[in-house]
Amino acid sequence: MLYDILIVGGGPAGLTAATYARRAGKSVLVIEKNAFGGQITWSPKVENFPGFVSVSGAELGDKLLEQAMEQGAEVELDEVTAVSVRPDGIKTVACDSGAVFEGRALIAAVGAKPRMLGLAREEELVGSGVCFCAVCDGAFYAGKDVAVNGGGNSALQDALLLSEKCRRVYLIHRRDAFRGERKLVEALEKRENVEFVLRASVAELLGGDELTGVVVEQDGQRRELPVAGLFVAIGHAPDNGIFSGLMDLDRAGYAASGEDCLTATPGVFVAGDCRAKGVRQLTTAAADGAVAALAACRYLDE
Repeated sequence: MLYDILIVGGGPAGLTAATYARRAGKSVLVIEKNAFGGQITWSPKVENFPGFVSVSGAELGDKLLEQAMEQGAEVELDEVTAVSVRPDGIKTVACDSGAVFEGRALIAAVGAKPRMLGLAREEELVGSGVCFCAVCDGAFYAGKDVAVNGGGNSALQDALLLSEKCRRVYLIHRRDAFRGERKLVEALEKRENVEFVLRASVAELLGGDELTGVVVEQDGQRRELPVAGLFVAIGHAPDNGIFSGLMDLDRAGYAASGEDCLTATPGVFVAGDCRAKGVRQLTTAAADGAVAALAACRYLDE
């Protein structure tokens, strides 16, 4: 079957794109390799998405999927391994299972994964103490002790935000100086509840079903920090490699596309966290999905 639009990625951007495309009368297939709903399904509680006072990430992901399927979108759980464009403009997507799908337009909505520390039980504790977004999850740790791992602007901004809510914030960085902006460092130096833990790295996660602390190695010594949350802020890695022949990527691997979600290849669009952008939140991913879907519809209708 030749679809009007193939969407690679079943997170908020991809599922929103599917809903908009179906409402425009286009046939749609969404291909997701892990879990529909994307990384938000890791979050135990979401309180910053319009229309929901509070909802679990898993429930929100289910609702996004249900809405897209109710509109008539088809879904496939498989890993895309290659994409190409035929001379006649048809987009071809090959999957790990051996399945091959064809579409007149293609939307890449593969997201960007937070870089992890590579520690034992780290993935197990995601959403149970290990976090990647202070804006999303910081409020859950109000009045508690937390740690932030990283040395760039994202880590410094996370530490500043958390210092307004949390009792104590440990900022862990493997070097003796931060890579982020000096003004952010100076602002943190003025916060009495912030402690810099420099020349240090997280060596171990403590606790059972919930994180209760971390062990850091600092100057050859091991130190235990009793924290309820660890915010890992060492960057993100977009999943755009298979699209490198169809779109321009910046040095970090993000799609070099503007708010119009267009790429260098006619009929290929990009949406969500895999796009180069300043703000990566649920709302901006959903917005990208709408923009990319409507752009794809215009392309098909031309």
